Formats: sequence, structure tokens, C-alpha cells
Amino acid sequence: MSWLGWLLFFILIQIVHGLGTYKLYKLAGFRKSYAFIPIYNALILMRIIHRPWWWVILLFIPIVNTLMFPVIWIEICKNFGKKSWISSFFAVITFGFYIYSINFSKSTLRESLSRLERKESTIGSIVFAIILATIVHTYFVQPFIIPTGSLEKTLLVGDFLFVSKYHYGARVPKTVAAFPMVHDTIVGTGIRSYLNKPQLPYLRIPAVKKIERNDLVTFNWPADTVRKFFVKEAGVIKPIDKKSNYVKRCVAIPGDKLEIIDGILFINSEPSILPQRAKPLFNYKIKSVSGISTKDLIREKINGFSRKFKISGINSNQQFEAIRPYVSGLINSDVNNFRVSTGYKGIPSKIIAENRLRVTEIKELEKTISITNEEYNILKNKNIFDTIYRVFKTKKSYNTSFFPNDIKYDWNEDNFGPIIIPMKDQEIELNKENLPLYKKIIRDYEKNKLELIDDKIFINGNETDSYKFEMDYFWMMGDNRYNSEDSRAWGYVPENHVVGRPIFIWMSIDGINKGIINWKIRWNRVFTTIHEDGEPRSYLIHFIVFCIICWIANKFFISKNKK
Repeated sequence: MSWLGWLLFFILIQIVHGLGTYKLYKLAGFRKSYAFIPIYNALILMRIIHRPWWWVILLFIPIVNTLMFPVIWIEICKNFGKKSWISSFFAVITFGFYIYSINFSKSTLRESLSRLERKESTIGSIVFAIILATIVHTYFVQPFIIPTGSLEKTLLVGDFLFVSKYHYGARVPKTVAAFPMVHDTIVGTGIRSYLNKPQLPYLRIPAVKKIERNDLVTFNWPADTVRKFFVKEAGVIKPIDKKSNYVKRCVAIPGDKLEIIDGILFINSEPSILPQRAKPLFNYKIKSVSGISTKDLIREKINGFSRKFKISGINSNQQFEAIRPYVSGLINSDVNNFRVSTGYKGIPSKIIAENRLRVTEIKELEKTISITNEEYNILKNKNIFDTIYRVFKTKKSYNTSFFPNDIKYDWNEDNFGPIIIPMKDQEIELNKENLPLYKKIIRDYEKNKLELIDDKIFINGNETDSYKFEMDYFWMMGDNRYNSEDSRAWGYVPENHVVGRPIFIWMSIDGINKGIINWKIRWNRVFTTIHEDGEPRSYLIHFIVFCIICWIANKFFISKNKK
């Protein structure tokens, strides 16, 4: 809905409110006409129901107002003699239209509630706790969890983050009717938590700072068409703010030239220099004529590799189901030569013993591992293996797997671009050759009608050879470069998809996706900052000391007040 549409809707609400309450205003000692005056009618209404004026502000905050309106309807009923729960129920279930019956009833009387009644008549502290939490969650700080390893080594699977909304400017929710403090589904039900319509136009509160190159950024996945994260199914259309949340590194900002050459990222023709805490992973090949010992890798704290095992004695589905959580691939399903691949941890010895299996690790002569440059230097200097060298794709082939997802482009994860990141008000030359790079922006993000007729480009019915961008765009990539679905797959991230800036890890659990009995808290990551220089430092002890001081101070003042 456009701003004009919302203005007309606002005027309609004033008329509906006025017609349903003008007699109540008179009963309360005010002029009937006050019920029709926008905003002023709400201020007078707060006086009538004996509530603070700042409640009016809450009525104009999206999502919060859906909680406030039922509270107001119930308060009106109680202040005009309808105090039963049945009246409150009808007020809510009829979306406030039950008040019309009170307004036009000849027996309606104004009641002056006592201070105790006013206190008890509020839905109360629970509702306002939810309202306060919703405001904080929507406009200031929101908790997130890292579900995938696309930023592995920098942010880990199972890291619980606090994401600041105000750094880059809090985005006003587009969905005005939604369940508070949940994302796209109501927890534990699988039921959609929002209504697709109506929607507010894009609006963002002024930012404290701009997105800078190499910032970690939380954003809504532009390509999201899934109902539920990790569930593959037919596509669904979702509002921007209800698309799945991703966390990646913004490697290029509006106006930058980006290119990947042999796996090395170049920004504006210079190799990208990442912050100290960034730990990008690259693929390396290791070889050893005597076989590669995975114990040597684990001893050096390397975990970016897979292992292969031969399993004997497996003859039932129960045994296979026991090892299934640890198996990443089935190499050979023949019972006499049963072979599987696993992650770097392998299969727990307890599981092997309980199921009476004989498990032998297959010693490979060569293996591909994902490690940082620092880890590469350690392995190279220790001469554990005969050979270690970096591998990347040198052969190009035309495909649709990588942006711009067009058969005319032969880009891949190691050789990509060059490409210019679009900037607001930037005007570009548009032709049939470069149209695949910008058609999603023109058609999907900036909502224009785009057609290609006889090799001529038409936008909104007009032939053109140029286009002026309406928004800034960003390029997001994971530090785990070979295990990250990012902008290389689906392209630019529009500014209206930006959610916020991760600022703090408040909890970190190893094995978060393996069931609660397998959870292990990473104490060295609890209460650590994200963007500062130097090695991450935990502030857990500082937090505990602060809580103890607050508790002692609270006990002291309570004791003092009693005296």
C-alpha cells in the first residue's frame, strides 16, 4: 500500500472512531467533535480512560499498535460500565466495533473508576512487558543464532548473537499485522506469523553509521522463497522483513568494483584486506605417500576436512540409524564393504561399542582440507605432509549456478566478475549484454516493468538505453568461501533488506544441531564482542560481577526503604 493509501486509511479510521465514540466523549464532558479530530481525539481519549498521554505514541508504532488497540478497546468498555470479561471478549473479537453498541445505548453512563480499579483493569504488566520487549526487539536489539558454517572460524555454528538495529538505522516493519517477537512462523506450530497485506512502504530510521567495507551484516536473504528455513519445498512469496535472516561479511559497498581472480578477492583492483578477526577459509590439497593421519590434523586443531571409514558388522537398520547422525555421505552400501564419510570428528567410540561394530578408518594418500592462511603456514612449517598446496577452479564453464544466473556468463566461485556494485542515483548504460546483471534490480527490487523486445529494452513501456538506481546495494560473502551460499549465487543485497549489525556473542553452543544431550558451551566465546580488533575477549566475569553488585545494591535499598 502506498503512502497515499495509508493516509486515506488513516482518515477512514478517524471517521470510524468518531462515529463509534462521539456520544462517549460528550458523556465524559468533552465536545462531540473532538472524537473526529486526528491525534487530538486520541489525547482526549487517554484523559477519558485515565491513561498517560504517551500511550498515543504506542498507537503509531507498527506491530506494537496491534497490541495496544485491544487494550484501548477494553479500557473504553470498563470506563463506561462494561466491566465483565464477556464485554472485553466482544470488544476484542469485533475489532472494537462492540463500542458502537455502548455509544448508542441510552443506558450508557460514564463511570469514574478508582485508582485501584484502574490499576486492576489494565491487561497489565504482562501486556506491557510484551510491548516493551517488542519495541526493543523491532527497533533496537534482536537476538539471532548462527545456524550454518558460512562464517566458520569467524562466527561458529551455535553462536547466539545480539544484533543492533539502530547502527544502520532500524527498519520500520513492512508487515503491520504480525505476531510479536517471532519471525515468519509461530514457534512450535509451523503457522505463519503474519498477514501478507497490508504492508507499509519502505521506511528506515536515520542510521548511526553507514555500512563499511568488511562489516559483518545481518540481512534478509533476497532469494528466500521457502516457508521454513532448511526446508525445500515449492516457493512462497514473503514480505521483505519476513524473509530468512542471513549473516555475512559485506565485502563490497555501493560504487565498488569487485572481482575474484584465482580465489583472491579484489576490490577496486586491489586485494581485499580483511580485519584481524576475519578468518577466511581456502581449499588446500595435502598428499602423503604413507597415508594422511587425521590425528595429525586434529592435533593441529584443523577441522575443515572429512574422513572415510570402513564398517564391518552392520546388518540391521537399528545399527545404521545409530551412526546416521555422524554420516555425511554413503560411499558404498554393500554390507560386505560398507563405507561412509563423516565430519572431522568421525563416529564416537561409544556408539561403535554399543552397536558392536568394527570401524576402520581408510587412510587416504591425498585429501582436500579447508583452512586459513595461518593454518596453512603452520602445516607447511611442520612438514607433516609430503605436499600441501592451494587448489581453486581454473577452468571456466558457462552455467546458471552463479550470479547473474545466465548461461552467457562463465563465472564460478574462484573466478568471478568484474562487476560494479550499484549505488543510489548512479546512472548506467543499459544494453542486451549487461541486462542480466541488473534485471533483478530493475524488476524485483525497484518494481519496474522490464521487457526485451527485438533486442530493445523497455522499462515501464518506454524504450531506454540507461537506468538510474533508486537504492544502494551491497555484496555479501561468507568467510568460509567454499561452503557459503552468498552473493556469488544470488547477487546484490538491496539496502531495504539490511537488518542490522552483529555486536555481541552472548552464548555459544557446540553441537547446537545435534540435540540437547550433545550440547557443549564454548565458555571462551560467551559474552565476547565481534567487531573490535585483536583476539576475542570474554566479558562473562565482568557481567557476573555487575549482576552481583546490582543484587547487593537492590537488597540494600529495599532494606533502607523498609526502615
